[in-house]
Amino acid sequence: EKNGSLAAAFPSLLQRQTVSLNLMALLFSTTAFITTHWCEGTQRVPKPSCGKEKKTNCLNYSGNETANETNQNVVHYSWETGDDRFLFRYFHTGIWYSCEENINAAGEKCRSFIDLAPASEKGVLWLSVVSEVLYIMLLVVGFSLMCLELFHSSSVIDGLKLNAFAAVFTVLSGLLGMVAHMMYTQVFQVTVSLGPEDWRPHSWDYGWSFCLAWGSFTCCMAASVTTLNSYTKTVIEFRHKRKIFEQGFREEQNFLDQEAIKYFRERSVQSVARSVEDFMDSASLRKSRHFSIKVRSSTEQEELENFHVYYFASVTQP
Repeated sequence: EKNGSLAAAFPSLLQRQTVSLNLMALLFSTTAFITTHWCEGTQRVPKPSCGKEKKTNCLNYSGNETANETNQNVVHYSWETGDDRFLFRYFHTGIWYSCEENINAAGEKCRSFIDLAPASEKGVLWLSVVSEVLYIMLLVVGFSLMCLELFHSSSVIDGLKLNAFAAVFTVLSGLLGMVAHMMYTQVFQVTVSLGPEDWRPHSWDYGWSFCLAWGSFTCCMAASVTTLNSYTKTVIEFRHKRKIFEQGFREEQNFLDQEAIKYFRERSVQSVARSVEDFMDSASLRKSRHFSIKVRSSTEQEELENFHVYYFASVTQP
């Protein structure tokens, strides 16, 4: 009983793990799709001139500030050289937007990443966006089928059908997600080299949205492999039980056939024996009847002869 309860609880536990993996993949992919931290790093931009409102992270030119403000033709000198003349501002980029630190004010300013991408890569970027959308939609379909299998499956056959469709949709979604992530990475790398000069990063690395995207792909493939494993295991067990049932049915049928043959053989022997006995009885009866008729005829003949003798004797006497 304990082994039976464990065997019955194991498929349910496996299905719950599969649903949990699919749900994690769906949440990770949706979060990565709407956030702007796929890639992040720094951009090197020239420092602005210092003024009344800005005193830090700016170029302080020598000379009278009032004269500098009134006379635009005055030559300004700065003792800062090399990287000291530049600011390294933080930026982060997603599928939709690229946001940069605002050096003139607090906060960030964002612009469309689709507009930043080179014209030669915009088609690939849109294809990546479409693939991401299809990836999320197929994850939703696979998650719905897994939930139906877990909570509303009425028979083994229906559960197998739902399991098979869920596995197919999950595998397709994983492949689309992988292609979408790789295409976006390619577009970003090309944009780093050929994008606008005021945007090109000085240094960059992949962010947490990128990690979520590939984590979603990992969970998706784990869910698909688990679903396919469960489907294959169920089909193999079903075929094994069917084979055992058919083998037992054949053995039982052969046993019944042998019993039937034995029964009919005994019946045939008994019927033959009875037929022989009946024949012998009928033959003996005929023989006895023939003997009685023969005996009777001989007796009558003797009586008839005696009658003739008596008759002739009576006639010859005077």
